[in-house]
Amino acid sequence: MSALSALLIVAAGVGAGAINTVVGSGTLITFPTLLALGYPPVVANVSNTVGLVPGSLSGAVGYRRELSGQRQRLLRLAPASAAGGVLGGVLLLVLPASAFETIVPLLIGLGCLLVAVQPWLTTRLGSGAPRPPHGSVGAVGLVLLTGVYGGYFGAAQGVLLLAILGLLLDDQLQRLNATKNVLALVVNGVAALLFVVVADPDWAVVGLIALGATAGGQLGATVGRRLPPVALRSVVIVIGVVAIWRLLV
Repeated sequence: MSALSALLIVAAGVGAGAINTVVGSGTLITFPTLLALGYPPVVANVSNTVGLVPGSLSGAVGYRRELSGQRQRLLRLAPASAAGGVLGGVLLLVLPASAFETIVPLLIGLGCLLVAVQPWLTTRLGSGAPRPPHGSVGAVGLVLLTGVYGGYFGAAQGVLLLAILGLLLDDQLQRLNATKNVLALVVNGVAALLFVVVADPDWAVVGLIALGATAGGQLGATVGRRLPPVALRSVVIVIGVVAIWRLLV
């Protein structure tokens, strides 16, 4: 690996770590970078997943203040994320890469739409049954499905998670973003453990992405927690649209 390639991978890791902490979709920076440098798709995907785990941890730690009082919620939702991450990782290893090519852009688009209309929809639903603070059975099921997608590929799983959490849970957007960061960490962590055991990640790539993503996670937490709800929601939508464009071109 050349010095320039190593620098590009670290830089991609910084960008991915920051974006994952604020919203999600950091994989759309690191994964194409690895492909452009000549890494095979499966090796790139596996190495990317393992390398981004320290960045997910860094982002979750950066949002630790917003995690206060969320222990019960995380204990309810994290097992679903873990199960989904394992299943998604298995699917990556046994299914052709084309399996989700059609559904992934649709899922991201749906997530963007839900994030955009969430304040209006929440108001419309306000006269009905109150939303639970820690997650209904439906929320657990949707978090599980998002974990499956995250374990398989992971791009924009943060967009989907924020959409689900915003619609189904009763809390502020920044606190839900902190929840999202922990759930994404769980998904990436269990998928990474699976890949370490049964796949063959490129450890040089893993180390470089981890280095950049750890710094990026702290950067993203610093920026993201200062964004007002409208700005954060706008960032989610913009990144989601860019993610769809990158997947379709």
